[in-house]
This record gives sequence, structure tokens and C-alpha cells, in this order.
Amino acid sequence: MKGRWGKYLLCGVVVAVLAGCSSKPTDHGQQYKDGRLDQPLEWVSQPNTKGVPMNGKDYSAQLMEIKRASPSLFSRNTSTYQAVQSWLASGADTRQLSQFGLSAYQMEGVDNYGNVQFTGYYTPVLQARYTQQGEFRYPLYRMPAKGKRRLPNRASIYSGALDSRYIIAYTNSLMDNFMMEVQGSGYVDFGNGQPLVFFGYSGKNGHAYHSIGKVLIDRGEVAKADMSMQAIRQWAATHSEAEVRELLEQNPSFVFFHPQSFALVKGASAVPLIAKASVASDRSLIPAGTTLLAEVPLLDNQGKFTGKYEMRLVVALDVGGAIKGQHFDLYQGIGPEAGHAAGYYNHYGRVWVLKGANGELPLFGAYQPPSAAGKALLATR
Repeated sequence: MKGRWGKYLLCGVVVAVLAGCSSKPTDHGQQYKDGRLDQPLEWVSQPNTKGVPMNGKDYSAQLMEIKRASPSLFSRNTSTYQAVQSWLASGADTRQLSQFGLSAYQMEGVDNYGNVQFTGYYTPVLQARYTQQGEFRYPLYRMPAKGKRRLPNRASIYSGALDSRYIIAYTNSLMDNFMMEVQGSGYVDFGNGQPLVFFGYSGKNGHAYHSIGKVLIDRGEVAKADMSMQAIRQWAATHSEAEVRELLEQNPSFVFFHPQSFALVKGASAVPLIAKASVASDRSLIPAGTTLLAEVPLLDNQGKFTGKYEMRLVVALDVGGAIKGQHFDLYQGIGPEAGHAAGYYNHYGRVWVLKGANGELPLFGAYQPPSAAGKALLATR
């Protein structure tokens, strides 16, 4: 979400320790079946995939949010959005994209064989109180006035280095607070029967980010292959409060929030996000508002790849410090179920950028569909 850089860093470390492709399919969903792709976005006569998008209604809802929240962004992509909507209404056969004025550009993936990385993020819901009471004793802070001085690190903040006037809530879980920092925002339930309050990203303390996931791996506490947000939570559940605090203090970076009543979850484009119809992307590769046809790996309840995929239409509406290149962070929604799904995702699928006849593809304008002769040659590869 807007300004939400901190949330991606844990995901980025998980990516770093779990990523890596072999020469054959793996349980993270690498497919290795499209041949080598030599450009970041390569025009294809039609996507080499089967099935139709299963989230047409959600995609349409996401477009409506774009139109309401950012008319300029919607206008820049209108030709693509209209063409995709017409294609959906006619059955969404990938073999017929060109009949609706749509061109498809396949992403080369992290390995040049079409395998694009997917991680997940979500919006947590925390229990809290306005004053310290009982189990509610872990502060959430608003951004202090920094001036020329450097703000204290995490360990110092945990020890009370910040004035109490910066405290905006007390939760019942230090780990929940940290996970909300990772996600960059969340909803807070004050237990008073009132609507949830959105806590948006307000800034960081300026200290370097160190991954607690990597700390656990280096200490031999969690195996590389098992690292996930769930694994970190499971570790915390079996260790003392002092041990959990010591682990979290290995990351000196700290995130601050600001409360907003009646606020929706928005991405960096200031557009409300629809679950599983929006992604965070690398803006240097995939501009805001871009429509993507994504073949997303399906996971079971334990986070294992099922060997199956589902086709989704998603829009790039968010960003993240660890979301670089051939990698997307798929927004999973709000609450524990969304968090469960997001915590496991570090898998691979395929992605095609869809572009209408008059749509923009500004960063790769040179990669236009080839001539008729070129298309015939490409179709034989």
C-alpha cells in the first residue's frame, strides 16, 4: 500500500532463501515448458495456456475502483480495460485475444523460461485498546518528529525510548505488531463495538532492515525449505516472551503508523485493492495500471504446491522494496485466512502482459508485435 516499503522486506528475505531454480520442475511450481525467452516481455501469438480467468467479476470490480479513485490512471489504460472486458464477456478464450485488439507479452521469468515469482501479502486485523491494560501492553506508535536526530532502533523503542505521547494503541501481541510492520498496514479492533480502524504506514526509523527469518535459519532454528511467516509464528509460539523479543530486536528497523477511520486498503496508486485481483510490481518493468493474465500456482492448506494452477486477471497497483523484476506480490485480502495464504506463497507461475490496440506499454515500446511474416515464424518455434 501507499508508502508501504517495510512490509516487503521479510517477504524479500524469504524469497532470497527459498528462491532458486533447478533444471526440472520443483514443488514451488517452476514449469520449464515454454522454451527460452530472450526479452523481459516477449510478444507471443497467443498464451500457451489452457482455461479461462476465474475471477472476471473481481477484475471488473478492481477496474471500477481504479475509475473512481484515479480517473487519470483509468484513462491511460482505457483501451486495454475495454478490450479485456469485451474478451471476458465473449468467453475469454486465450486463442481469441487478437480478435479483441489485445496483444499478449509473456514475461521471461526469473530463469528465462517463463517462471515468474509469486509471493503474497495481506491486511492483518489486530486486537488492541487505547490504554495499557491486562494483556494489552505492546505499543503501536505514530511517527515521531525526527528533525536532525536519528530515531532510536527497535531494541531501544521496546525499552521505552520514545515518549508515550507517540503511542496510538496497545495490542496483546508483540509478534502481531511486527507482522503488521512487515505488511505495512492493518486494521485494529479496539473491542468497543465500533468499526475497525485502519492503521496506515507512516514511516520508518531509518535503521537498516535485518531479516529475522534469516536469523532463525542461521541459528538452525528453522530449515531454509520450511521458512515462511507461519514458521516464524510457530517458532514464537514455542518460545518465551524474552526470546521472541530478542529475536525481533535483531531487526533494528521499525515502522510507524497513523490511524484512519473508515479507510479502505489502498495500494501505492491510491486505489482500493480487491483481493487476488491486484498485485505489487516493479514499476521499472510493469507500470501502474497494467493488466496481467496470470497463471497462479494453487497451494494446499499447508502451503504445498498442488500441481495445479488457476488463471487470474490482475492489475498492478502497488509497489514494494523487495518486489523487483520478474516477481509479483499478490494481495490476498484482509484477516487471518488471507494471512494464512499470504504467508506460504513463494512459488512460480506464468504471466502475460495484456495490451489493447491503443494501450501504453511505455517501458517496452520497442517490443511491438512482429510483422505478419514474423508472426508466422514465431508461431513455429
